[in-house]
Amino acid sequence: MQTDTDEHWMQMAIDVARSKGSDPSTSPLGCVIVLDGKVIAAERNQTKELPDATAHAEMMAIRRACEQTGELELRGATLYSTLQPCGMCTMASIWSKVGRVVYGAGRNDVHPMYFEAKHVDTLGFIGDAYRDDIELEGGCLRDACAELYYGPDADLNKEEQANL
Repeated sequence: MQTDTDEHWMQMAIDVARSKGSDPSTSPLGCVIVLDGKVIAAERNQTKELPDATAHAEMMAIRRACEQTGELELRGATLYSTLQPCGMCTMASIWSKVGRVVYGAGRNDVHPMYFEAKHVDTLGFIGDAYRDDIELEGGCLRDACAELYYGPDADLNKEEQANL
């Protein structure tokens, strides 16, 4: 169940996403990881800047959180992401033992270019394949998060679409 505290941390993730700019073609994702009421990592997508295809906001935040804590596992931590995590980021959440994942906009709230073209239900990995001690909640500040991205019906040239 989402709380005012969840909205607070999600707003921080939105601010982190906007720190990259507001152009939806740059996939402005933001991620904040909180442990014991304190931010231990706050990152945005950095795929183009590094360049590194794995430098998604969630991956970067998990790396920073592990560095910050000096631990491989992030048990008890909550990961806040402005967009439903992709397959890679979902698996990283599982392997790093994040206790809870809260995301804003989901697959149906944004243009298909932001997700795997085959529409694999990566969130099903959490419930079905690996762990039963991780919570997943979507829709926290959904509308505010969705505003960061192209809408589901946006008419975009193929050249502008990242994953299609």
